[in-house]
Amino acid sequence: MNDFDQLLDHLRGEKPFLGIELRPPRIELSASAGMDAWIDTYHTLRRLTLQGRYVFMTDRAVGREEEENLRHLAVNLGPDVDKSQLIQFLTAKHSLEYCLSYPGRALEEGFRTLVVLGGDRQDDIPRCVEHALELRDRIRQRFPDLLLGGWINPLRDPVQQVEFLSRGDFCADFYLTQVVSHYDLERVREFLEEARRRGVSIPGIFGVFYYRSANRRTLETLSRFLPVPEKELLRDFGENGLDADTICSQSIQALWGLGVRNFYISNFDVAAAGQRLRDVLAKLPFLQ
Repeated sequence: MNDFDQLLDHLRGEKPFLGIELRPPRIELSASAGMDAWIDTYHTLRRLTLQGRYVFMTDRAVGREEEENLRHLAVNLGPDVDKSQLIQFLTAKHSLEYCLSYPGRALEEGFRTLVVLGGDRQDDIPRCVEHALELRDRIRQRFPDLLLGGWINPLRDPVQQVEFLSRGDFCADFYLTQVVSHYDLERVREFLEEARRRGVSIPGIFGVFYYRSANRRTLETLSRFLPVPEKELLRDFGENGLDADTICSQSIQALWGLGVRNFYISNFDVAAAGQRLRDVLAKLPFLQ
């Protein structure tokens, strides 16, 4: 079985899939701080992949300029790390030349899967194409051996979002969703029902955000880039006394109840990702 089939079979199978989304170090870090951050990243990636976890590496997450992953990971991870378990994000917030050369470089370094999305419109950096499917189509034509992921937002109009998935030009083998939670479960239910009604066959991976606290300033910043249930988080972290692991696990538990079997968790601190994952999984025996 090749890498291409292995991931898709996992996503379509009966066993649950749980991936982790991590951010590479910020590009503005000093040389010493950047080196320390990359060392933490290498150690975490090695541990997670050797445990069989897939890891998604972001590109310009929440408006932050991030280091490119390929050069660092190719040189420093070592031969025992299965690069098919490392999935790169590529946003259209680069030049078209860069976006069309990046997949070839990824393949040369042993990375087989790429999630291609448009990228946030919250800054002054333009997209090189209007819609990510245009970029995926051009990449697919040049690099047919790449497994491509797309992007869907279940919190928007479910009919429209499922229509995107049903179109012949969506040009993806699987999709990731915008982060969702137990606070907006009805919208997810509507999306899943519409997808079933339309007979969508592309497997999806549903995102869950790991809210570390209910710091108002942090939540306000995050809300520029993703849907943040601020009132509910303030209540649960505050008067209900819940911790971050419990809130994250409640979202996964609720999605599981709707029939979702594929997840990724976003916003773990890189250095502590392994411990945070163990703490969340301890509350979710069905994912053990």
